[in-house]
Amino acid sequence: MGLREHKKEKTRLAILDAALDLFLEQGYEATTVEQIAGAVEISPRTFFRYFTSKDHLALWFHDHGEGIMLETLEGRPADEPPFTSLMHALRAVLADVQASTPEEAARFLKLRRLMDGHPHLIGRSVARGAKTERHLAELIAARRGVNADEDQLSHLIVAFAMSTMRVGFECPHHDGTLPEIARRMTESIDLAERSLRPGWDLRH
Repeated sequence: MGLREHKKEKTRLAILDAALDLFLEQGYEATTVEQIAGAVEISPRTFFRYFTSKDHLALWFHDHGEGIMLETLEGRPADEPPFTSLMHALRAVLADVQASTPEEAARFLKLRRLMDGHPHLIGRSVARGAKTERHLAELIAARRGVNADEDQLSHLIVAFAMSTMRVGFECPHHDGTLPEIARRMTESIDLAERSLRPGWDLRH
């Protein structure tokens, strides 16, 4: 990362951290873009160079996770079974979680508290997750040489993989620490791989 990119990333994270603190202190709906920008001493116009909206801030982890998964998939062998490739993509997300710095861990847990305290954001998170699944299905379909708009199996492969991630992150929801989340996600991935018959995802 060059100096210019490092400065932009530092500003992006400063905006995100200020927003999370404000969301948790005074509520999501009560917090304005102007307040967030003021806390970082930037203009609202500069804010919109980094985030498109408050929702974008609250759901930034979708962008982060999607980027890791897409990059991993693009680097997997073309003849690898698609579900196997997706499991490698999930493990890349898991590795990112496990490598979190204390600052990154605190940021993630604040986002989790935000979601727990503002259930209406869950619906927005589900909608953003559906967008990620569409991107993944298009990539899986391309790897399989089929049309994503016509092939149910490509979408089913992605749905199984993403449900594995959801179970790992959310069930059971009794300990919100990152080590516990990583442990559950590891167990969920292992369980999914043991539960499906090899070759089920190769049919056309």
